[in-house]
Amino acid sequence: MNNPIQTIPDMIDPARARAMQASLGQTPGLEAGDALPPFFHQLYFWDPQTPEMLGRDGHPKVGGVIPDMGLPRRMWAGGRLEFHAPLRAGEPAKRLTYKEKSERKTGRSGPLGFVALRHEIRQGDRLCVTDWQDLVYREDPDPNAPPSTPKMARTDEDICETRRFDTTLLFRYSALTVNGHRIHYDIDYAKEIEGYAGLVVHGPLLAQLLMLLAERELGALKTFAFRATAPLMHFEAAELCWKGDGSAWVRGPDGRQCMEAKAG
Repeated sequence: MNNPIQTIPDMIDPARARAMQASLGQTPGLEAGDALPPFFHQLYFWDPQTPEMLGRDGHPKVGGVIPDMGLPRRMWAGGRLEFHAPLRAGEPAKRLTYKEKSERKTGRSGPLGFVALRHEIRQGDRLCVTDWQDLVYREDPDPNAPPSTPKMARTDEDICETRRFDTTLLFRYSALTVNGHRIHYDIDYAKEIEGYAGLVVHGPLLAQLLMLLAERELGALKTFAFRATAPLMHFEAAELCWKGDGSAWVRGPDGRQCMEAKAG
């Protein structure tokens, strides 16, 4: 196995988990010794950087863990997770990061950079979570390019729950996960530089909500994979959809698919 490119220790502070529960509208009740809900490890293993080490978008500058491919726009395109053992609140843990892929290609929309990371979350000698993260880097949008046609979402769900977002939730989620990406809180940057219609709802936040829905229906999750397919704006209502075969997706107000996922 390759050596990790980064190792970050942390204490799984239950107060952070309770803050996330409250932000998501849940009763904040997690205490030391309790198992974290799936994907709550996103609240830990911070890698804060000083201002001069940040890029224009608020993320840490590329060239360290993430190679510089000359493409300014970053997107978390998707990921997959394996849950091996409960991650317990109130105990120390560490995250080991491995780079599995880094390549630059040319697609229909121009040059693209792809980075695949694997994170292993461990407590003591126990592997608790393996988290694969797929990142995509792109050029700035061409204002003269015709708008893309998004894929339309399925309509055969067994469960459909409407969820609304606001700037307060986006701020709290960014703060709890130490996500400095300006598309989630700086509306001028999001619209004028990256070409969005408003603030962008975090892809991992949508994945988090789908995971909690899947856990409610299936019990403790073993696997979960998700892929972002279209951005959702902060002023849009989303429909969180579930099918009994383990499929889940996020549908935008115009019927477009914003995320697809599979739970096991």
